[in-house]
Amino acid sequence: MSHGTFDHTTTNAGIPVESDEHSLTVAADGPILLQDAYLIEKMAQFNRERVPERVVHAKGGGAYGTFEVTADVSQFTKADLFQPGRRTEMLARFSTVAGEQGSPDTWRDPRGFALKFYTAQGNYDLVGNNTPVFFVRDPLKFQDFIRSQKRRPDSGLRDHDMQWDFWTLSPESAHMVTWLMGDRGIPRTWRHMNGYGSHTYLWVNGGGEKFWVKYHFKTDQGIEYLTQEDADRLAGENADAHRQDLFESIARREAPTWTLYVQVMPFDDAPDYRFNPFDLTKVWPHGDYPLIEVGRMRLDRNPDDHFVHIEQSAFEPSNLVPGIGPSPDKMLLGRLFSYPDTHRYRIGPNYTQLPPNRPHSPVRSYSKDGPMRYEPARTGAVYAPNSYGGPAADTARFGEPAGWHAAGEMVRQAYTPRAADDDFGQAGTMVRDVLDDAQRTRLVGNIAGHLADGVSRPVLDRALRYWRNVDKDLGDRVATAVDGG
Repeated sequence: MSHGTFDHTTTNAGIPVESDEHSLTVAADGPILLQDAYLIEKMAQFNRERVPERVVHAKGGGAYGTFEVTADVSQFTKADLFQPGRRTEMLARFSTVAGEQGSPDTWRDPRGFALKFYTAQGNYDLVGNNTPVFFVRDPLKFQDFIRSQKRRPDSGLRDHDMQWDFWTLSPESAHMVTWLMGDRGIPRTWRHMNGYGSHTYLWVNGGGEKFWVKYHFKTDQGIEYLTQEDADRLAGENADAHRQDLFESIARREAPTWTLYVQVMPFDDAPDYRFNPFDLTKVWPHGDYPLIEVGRMRLDRNPDDHFVHIEQSAFEPSNLVPGIGPSPDKMLLGRLFSYPDTHRYRIGPNYTQLPPNRPHSPVRSYSKDGPMRYEPARTGAVYAPNSYGGPAADTARFGEPAGWHAAGEMVRQAYTPRAADDDFGQAGTMVRDVLDDAQRTRLVGNIAGHLADGVSRPVLDRALRYWRNVDKDLGDRVATAVDGG
């Protein structure tokens, strides 16, 4: 908060205010007059100064920065922001998934990792998490999943039994729950976690060749985490620990950075790959598709108003610039509708005109009117097609993101069973081949501690089977820790 010298107070209309302390009354101690427009304005504005919080990812923070390309990936995409030497301004927002406004930053929960790039061809949004996978693979289950992680309708309390009931009835969650219950379930700070696009996306190069890609933002600060005990303590000491850490690190000029890598799969590999490459509960083994460096993200400018720039920021995976398109990932396709729809509800139909959401490139949209609109259409005519020189669609670009439709019913084909499409395989590989002994021991302790907190016997028995399906030894250790086996 700045402490400079200011001129006189004004109303919202810029009119000088006579007093900051006293309402207009008939006499010194008389009744307040309805004609005190400034008092009425202050009360009415105060009653309306909250917008609905996000249903998911309500608690968060963020900052502005830049993305700079450090390697040449133009053979894979013509997207302007990924061309050699490009430097693009951007906004990042980090968040917890299930917590509401005011909840502790250090709950065991996935972290949102949402990025908005202000490119020369419009805004590109990459809306991901700090995990490369997710709990479900079909958007029909997303709402139910979120409700199972939030608060009970009767008591208003969070409930581990609801969580484990949903997870154990949804075995596709096993890989993600293994991530969540491990060390990375509670990052030490937002600066000390990776970010992932999680979904598979389509890249198209200048020659029209198509590739499937996955995004990996690797923290240059190193991966660090909190133990459950430290996280619980910090939740009571400073519920805003992660928000404060990011703001203060940037304020003292210790700008955090992340290096972006992508995995690239040739377009024609997808139909015959050993598991569905568009399944959000799966990762692509790096041995099959190694990481390729792209560039570096740097966050170095704090917002001057948290509400304006962070609470009103609106990220949507439907913001796809030329050279980038969606894949047949069902969860991604569902999010293409869900995200812009929730912004229209929460902050109004003209949310793209708000400061954090405004493109840095020209807007020539035929959208018009609606509440809180303040930029005219600037298209000449207000309809298309027209005979008066209004903008026309870039028909040469399209067919590009939808290019995978040419493969026939590719979404349906993508979800036909394959040899390695089981729900527990990658979670088990992670437990046995990725984690070390100390990490496995902490994983057992985290799972057992979570299960011991209010989980009913039928759900507990399912949870023990769930973990034995992931890895027999791990499941046995959890069973022993919970109730002696």
